[in-house]
Amino acid sequence: MLPFMRELEYFFGALRFFTRLPVPAWVGHSEERLNRATRYFPAVGLLVGLIAALVWVLTSLFWPKPVALLLSLGATLLVTGAFHEDGLADMTDGFGGGWDKARILDIMKDSRIGSFGAIALTMTLLGRFMLLLELPDDWIVVALLAAHTVSRFAAVALMRLLDYARDDALAKTKPLATHIIDRDFYIALATAALPCLPLLLLSGNLLFALILVAAVVFWLKRFFRRWLGGYTGDCLGATQQAAELAFYLGLLAHLPAAHGG
Repeated sequence: MLPFMRELEYFFGALRFFTRLPVPAWVGHSEERLNRATRYFPAVGLLVGLIAALVWVLTSLFWPKPVALLLSLGATLLVTGAFHEDGLADMTDGFGGGWDKARILDIMKDSRIGSFGAIALTMTLLGRFMLLLELPDDWIVVALLAAHTVSRFAAVALMRLLDYARDDALAKTKPLATHIIDRDFYIALATAALPCLPLLLLSGNLLFALILVAAVVFWLKRFFRRWLGGYTGDCLGATQQAAELAFYLGLLAHLPAAHGG
């Protein structure tokens, strides 16, 4: 297979795993391909962010800002099938109701949502909506592109820092990218950096936003290592959600709108 076609297959593999967007029928599926597809996780985030931004731009021509943002948020949920949100809900249910590794993992495998998961979903979705609502209108497109991309890289970074926690046949994401080579990691990093560049011209808070994302990753790394000895797919979904919120929080820091000015 030509190198270009192989890379395209890796990208489509990541797209198929993380979204409900159609991919060509010739795209194969194997552990090796999924491991190599990690380099394109942020690229999938960039595409999701692009769709969110496009919906925001088009709907803001006809409806007020809150309505347009709500439709943009809904579009990301449709495109991804709420994949990361589902991981967040399962993770919070597991840690909310479990008292040791075995029980936490057992609860996380349960597809039913509990009170902890429902609360986490409500707070996260509301938080994303409110934070975006506070951003200046001319920031929203680049903020969506950067946040969706950087937050997917945060999940890749967590995978780089931890081992896979499950060893049973019921692990629903195994064998997703249980090993990340240097090249894949740095390609993912470069992809995450690209949509951040326009924010250098708009916001002096970009560095602070990235610091908050890094803080989320390292705190979750310690938390997951302590309780699970590694990560699961649900942990990655929760990391993406937390990192996206942290990125928006960082951009909003010290803005007059954030302090009622």
